Amino acid sequence: MKSYPVEFRQKILDCYYNEPISQRQLAKRFCVTLSFVQKLLKQYRETGDVRPKTYRCGRHLKLTPEQMIVLGTLIEENNDATLAELSKLFLERTGIVLSVATVARIAERLRITRKKTLHPPARETERVQKLRQEYKVSGWVELNIR
Repeated sequence: MKSYPVEFRQKILDCYYNEPISQRQLAKRFCVTLSFVQKLLKQYRETGDVRPKTYRCGRHLKLTPEQMIVLGTLIEENNDATLAELSKLFLERTGIVLSVATVARIAERLRITRKKTLHPPARETERVQKLRQEYKVSGWVELNIR
């Protein structure tokens, strides 16, 4: 729903302060809800401003643009790293804890794809072998698909 124009809001305030009229009657006269009149008067008393609030909902970004650039470079430098590993690397570099979901959202916002490159030489690296061993230990059977 669109906000009421500032001129309309000012008319309501002028009417309220210049005429002996209740808030309920004021709402009826201008065809608005009583709660709108109450909120408008409260906003004017607290801030002295009648303009509609610009930002109402949604989440604020957790990172500054500089920190997003740092995360972007980490993702590009370590493109084979998992989200958890990227989160850990970011913590080491900046001291800020990020959840796995936040890392994924920011990578998406930066339009960085995280395609894994698992070429035959990379399959034999120590890190991959360690991950395979941990996977075996966790109770799952490794499938040899070639």
